[in-house]
Amino acid sequence: MSYLPLIISLLSGAAGGNLAGKLMPKSSLGTMGNSILGILGGGLGSQVLGMLGAAPAEGMDLMGIIGSIASGGVGGGVLMAIIGVIKGMMGNK
Repeated sequence: MSYLPLIISLLSGAAGGNLAGKLMPKSSLGTMGNSILGILGGGLGSQVLGMLGAAPAEGMDLMGIIGSIASGGVGGGVLMAIIGVIKGMMGNK
């Protein structure tokens, strides 16, 4: 079992979380918070899309690497955005 696709997904999730934080500065949780949520979202996004067949769960060919990067980045960005928006809504009360 190769852990490289998971590692790629986690790293791209961190990048996706930080990118979402830069695009939505009011929802940003800071570099560390964005990275942590991005890593969690990257792992979750990779697993969910892998189960749905939208991203390859294994394989180190070019499509497997691209799938890991895409699913991790999107998952990380989405989770950071969701938590950031919730944080913003709680702070406006």
